[in-house]
Amino acid sequence: MTVSGAWVRAARGAMLLSDRASGTGELRPTIFAEMSALAASTGAINLGQGFPDEDGPQQVLDAAKRAIDEGANQYPPGRGIPELREAIAHHQRRFYGLTVDPDREVLVTAGATEAIAATLLALLEPGDEVVTFEPFYDSYAAMIALAGARHVTVPLRAPDFRPELDELRDAVTARTRIILINSPHNPTGAVLDRETLELIVELANQHDALIVTDEVYEHLTFDRAEHIPISTLPGARERTVTISSGGKTFSVTGWKIGWLIAPAELVDAVLAVKQFLSYVNGAPFQPAIALGLGLPDSYFADAATALAAKRDLLGSGLRRAGFEVSRPSGSYFLIADAAPLGFHDAVELCRRLPQLAGVVGIPLTAFVRPERQDGYRSLVRFAFCKRTEVLEQAAVQLAGLRR
Repeated sequence: MTVSGAWVRAARGAMLLSDRASGTGELRPTIFAEMSALAASTGAINLGQGFPDEDGPQQVLDAAKRAIDEGANQYPPGRGIPELREAIAHHQRRFYGLTVDPDREVLVTAGATEAIAATLLALLEPGDEVVTFEPFYDSYAAMIALAGARHVTVPLRAPDFRPELDELRDAVTARTRIILINSPHNPTGAVLDRETLELIVELANQHDALIVTDEVYEHLTFDRAEHIPISTLPGARERTVTISSGGKTFSVTGWKIGWLIAPAELVDAVLAVKQFLSYVNGAPFQPAIALGLGLPDSYFADAATALAAKRDLLGSGLRRAGFEVSRPSGSYFLIADAAPLGFHDAVELCRRLPQLAGVVGIPLTAFVRPERQDGYRSLVRFAFCKRTEVLEQAAVQLAGLRR
């Protein structure tokens, strides 16, 4: 094959891969790029992307610098450095009363996204079904498609974004291989309650399904909402893969240090795939996250309190602008309904918002499949994990929408 022929063939393969990965339709991959480009080209305040605009605790940053200076710059062990795996196990015992073997039941990954990808690729066969809630974090659909599995969803409807338990019962069948949950939830900020979690465990046992739980916002809950790791419930531990990361908890999303916790045989299966994805990652950041996981309780409480204040600040500004606004119980995000302002198409609004108010958001339909979008068309996701002065300025600019 000629060089040009190889490029044509590779391009065709990439196009096919993109089609398979576009689990929420063409809108999903283009709207994020479009909104980021709009923010960059207009100078608008970017409340579309879910990452903080200030650094995390200084002692964690300093630990990474020390690790670099001390030579932690080559490949770490494939499962992650012992120090971090032990810190993860200690974290589970400290916060949730779970006993975890750091050598056999913990795997460090390139962020939670790689943990999700490796888990789904390792544990699914073509034709298996995966049940998620909808709206859903966009990588779920892509990885389910890449694994050749079928994506089944249970809607979370505004304004509270709670699942109907009968719809959950109907969705999980003998064909279900994995029930994939995310709590606290991106994009809605909902936190699953004990009744819902207990039903998920009951259904997983009834249909011999696995549970994969994405808990990256585990320490960022508000208003006394309780994050309940599903693996703490009876009948769950032996069939659950728990996924989390340090990026959200310590405001270092660019470090991409995640992990999963599961029975040893499931960890081994995921490791067999993970070794061909990133292989290993983040050598100097792993000891820094290990240090972070050992910070005093006050750090975790204060981080959640500070973020709740930012939620309220942005929410108040959006309400003054005329939006109806959700009150999320966790995560980085709130949902605002633009219908009271006369905007019934959030995609159109988000494309105009940089000019109208100098702010960028993401239409919630970006997290919803085309056949389910009717119930979400006027809803916008805004990220409040930004500096207070940025949120105050965004609130002032959004107020102009009412004039």
